[in-house]
Amino acid sequence: MTTQLTRPERSGVETALATAVSPFKPSLVRAVFRDVTPMHLSRSAAWTAASVTRTVLTEIIDGARRAAAEEARKKLVPGDLLSAIDRNVELEVGGKWYDHSPTFQGLTGVLYDAEGVIVPSRKRSGSRRPIAVVGAHRFEAGVKKLLRSQGVTAVPAMVRDLDGIASVFLTDLARDAAMVVREGGVKRFGTVTPVMSGEPALVMSGEPAPLPFHKDSLRAQSARRGDRRTIGRDDVLAATTIRLFGGNLRQRALAEARETTHNTSAG
Repeated sequence: MTTQLTRPERSGVETALATAVSPFKPSLVRAVFRDVTPMHLSRSAAWTAASVTRTVLTEIIDGARRAAAEEARKKLVPGDLLSAIDRNVELEVGGKWYDHSPTFQGLTGVLYDAEGVIVPSRKRSGSRRPIAVVGAHRFEAGVKKLLRSQGVTAVPAMVRDLDGIASVFLTDLARDAAMVVREGGVKRFGTVTPVMSGEPALVMSGEPAPLPFHKDSLRAQSARRGDRRTIGRDDVLAATTIRLFGGNLRQRALAEARETTHNTSAG
C-alpha cells in the first residue's frame, strides 16, 4: 500500500522557532548588497533579507524533500528540485542561475532573433558571469544547515543548485530594494492600488485587476519614508512583494520576516 504524504501546516510556535535564527547571516547579506549598491543597509533590513531568503530556500528544499520521499530517499538529487518547481510554480525563483546549471539545461527554451535564427547560449567564462553566480559558494554552509533541519542531505550538484538559487535570489532582492529606495516606493506596471481582500479594486482602464494584498503588506507597498541613502526593513519587505509574485510563499516570507525582526533589535 502506498502511503499518501501530506504536508502538515506550521503552527505559530513552529514558525517562530523556524525563523528565530537564519543560517544566512547578516554579514553575508551585507556583502551581497554591497555587490549591488553603495546604499547603507540597516540592521533590521539585513535580518529581513536573510529571513526572506531562508523562507524561500526552506520551501524549495521542502518540496524537493517530499519528491524524494515518494521514492523512499533522504538524499536529494537535482531531479527533486525540478519536481518541486513543477509542482509549485511559486518556487521558480533565482532564474538567472538556470543558464549556468546543467540541471536546467534545455528547460529555459530556445531563443530566436528577428530573422528566426537560434541565438547561441551565453558564454560561461568566469569574467562574464553575474556576481551572484560567482559568489554562490558563499551560501553553501547555510544551505547545508537548512538541509539538516529538514532531515535530508543532498548530492553535490543539488547543493550547488541551491547555493546558486539562494545567491541569485538575494542579489535580485538587493536590486529591488535599492530600486524601492531610489523611486520612493513600489512603482510597477503603471498605477496599481493595493486593496484589502474582499474590497473592489480600482484599476486603470484596460489594466488587469491586481491581486489582493494581505493587510500587513500594505505598509511595505506604500510610498516609503526616510532618506535615499539607507535601505530599511520596509524597503526589503517591498522588494519581497516584487520578487515573489504572489501566493502562499510571499505571505509566509513576509510574515516570517516580520517575526524575525520582531525577535531582534531594530536597526
